[in-house]
Amino acid sequence: MGGHSHNHGVGEHAAGRHRWRLAVSFGLVGSYFVVELAYGLLSGSLALLSDAGHMAADVVALGAALVATRIAPRPDTTGRRTYGSYRAEVFASLLSVLLMSGVSVYVVVEAVGRIGASAEIAPGPMLVVGGISLAVNLVALFLLRSGASESLNVKGAYLEVVADTAGSVGVILAGWLVAATGQPLWDTLVALAIGGFVAVRAVALGREVFAVLGQHAPAGVDPATVADDLAAVNGVKDVHDLHLWTLTSGMHVATAHLVTADPAEGHAVLDQARDLLRDRHGVAHATLQVEPVDHTGCEKVGW
Repeated sequence: MGGHSHNHGVGEHAAGRHRWRLAVSFGLVGSYFVVELAYGLLSGSLALLSDAGHMAADVVALGAALVATRIAPRPDTTGRRTYGSYRAEVFASLLSVLLMSGVSVYVVVEAVGRIGASAEIAPGPMLVVGGISLAVNLVALFLLRSGASESLNVKGAYLEVVADTAGSVGVILAGWLVAATGQPLWDTLVALAIGGFVAVRAVALGREVFAVLGQHAPAGVDPATVADDLAAVNGVKDVHDLHLWTLTSGMHVATAHLVTADPAEGHAVLDQARDLLRDRHGVAHATLQVEPVDHTGCEKVGW
């Protein structure tokens, strides 16, 4: 006896609920990026240019995240995307990782190249533009913070803005140090610190993205515990071929074979197992196969 436990009506996906926050943040950051880039070129500050580079990455990452929230819930018209397009949000997060990595490498390379070289830096524009940039980023952080804990897509955009916020603080610090000491080396050192900070954030987010793409068990869900809980369901004698993974943020998926001594209990076993996975482990979409004890063949699967 086989059972396919569906729950497609669980509500809007996690990132979709925060679409308006992404849209407002995209507008704010995109509008100010041009201003910061122009003043970065005028002042000659690498820290300010690196912050403008972060902001450019923010614009792309926020835009990609926003587009992904539109693509993800679209119904499949090809008949081949059996899970729809929800993974679009994960790929948007991957783009954020690549952008953050690229910006950090560029900043570090440029900073190293400037060590020992003479440079004239105007600290005034750094302080003014850095301060306004900080205010813009803080507003965006406030908007995205709640969604970052629910959606990997929103989290990617949020971490981009976190990195840019750190960059804005660095620009202000560099501007103050250059003004106080007259030494442009401070601008280079702060840029190096910003680049390192962004790289660490990119690696952390990248690990989460690749865990989803690699179909690892969802964070916080222990496969052994799930197997034990399913085995404890009334009527279940054995559990095998259990698989757990994340489709996109807030959408966990499971498949499992449940062995029962009495085929007549199959319906009740399906209902109890479905409710257990949903209520105790947050898995709303489960494909469950109920088998009699004398069923054979599963062991022949080679992977």
